Amino acid sequence: MQQIRTDEITGLWTYLASIDWSEPWFLALGVFHVTCFLATYLTRNHLTIQGIVFACFLALVGCSEYINGFAAKHAGEFARQQYFDSNGLFISVVFSVPILVNCLIIVVLWLMTSANLMGSIRRKQLIQQRHLHKQQQEQQQQDQSGVEGVHTKDQDTGDADSGQPGHKKQE
Repeated sequence: MQQIRTDEITGLWTYLASIDWSEPWFLALGVFHVTCFLATYLTRNHLTIQGIVFACFLALVGCSEYINGFAAKHAGEFARQQYFDSNGLFISVVFSVPILVNCLIIVVLWLMTSANLMGSIRRKQLIQQRHLHKQQQEQQQQDQSGVEGVHTKDQDTGDADSGQPGHKKQE
């Protein structure tokens, strides 16, 4: 089994170019990452399920050190080269980073959902305030018209000798 020489690697792209992507297990890894992305996409409107998916993704990233150790011991069974170094660079690049990108997408979706909910709540508050203000105005108009009606009624039925306007003297 051939090991990748890390002294030849000068950057991320050089490292990725040194990997033999034609190995069959990379196809399985690609299918895994596509499945993870589909899980992220399909659960976008189901926050509880998406929370569980998010926790599973983070658990996988947290276990990547153990996965790296296991894969390093058994790399000869499925790979032609020893990719799994003790620093965990390979597993970080091809396993953890794509999963963390999915986690980032989920967090952005949650922030968008929160912003939409806050906007919806604010719109409902404004509608409720307008409705309440309209009711108060209607109540004030009713109170004012009721006071004017009582005042006019008093003037029409008042004492004839009172001398108030709107009253006729009886002869």
